[in-house]
Amino acid sequence: MAEGVKVIAVNRKARFNYTVDDTYECGVELLGTEVKSFREGRISFPDAWAEVTAGEVWLRSLRIAENPFSSVFNHDPDRKKKLLLHREEIKRIARRTEEKGYTLIPLSFYFKNGRVKVELGLCRGKKQYDKRADIRERDIKREVSREFRGKLS
Repeated sequence: MAEGVKVIAVNRKARFNYTVDDTYECGVELLGTEVKSFREGRISFPDAWAEVTAGEVWLRSLRIAENPFSSVFNHDPDRKKKLLLHREEIKRIARRTEEKGYTLIPLSFYFKNGRVKVELGLCRGKKQYDKRADIRERDIKREVSREFRGKLS
């Protein structure tokens, strides 16, 4: 990745379960204790998703573990987080998510120049036969790379 970027977590299942049509880099509005938990990598987002409500984008089902050293000033681990995007991007996303089958899925979380960013994907769910085709392609690539390695040795 680019300089100044530290990856926190990647949602590998998202690329398997969805076809990603478009990606957006978003900032995340967080509390201080949430940032500390992000730095420690104490987040969970297997079924997280985002929605556009009243011209704002909100991230749902992202669980940020409480910081054990924060005592009474801790955050709610399951609260919805506001995503920071340009107004034009929000309008474009809102139009696309109104179409049937599209949803917003967080693909990865990372620090960029000290700020938490999320790569948000505009995704459409895959059917079972699409997933099987992906698995088949991955197996073929693996076999081809094994053949090349075997011939080079």
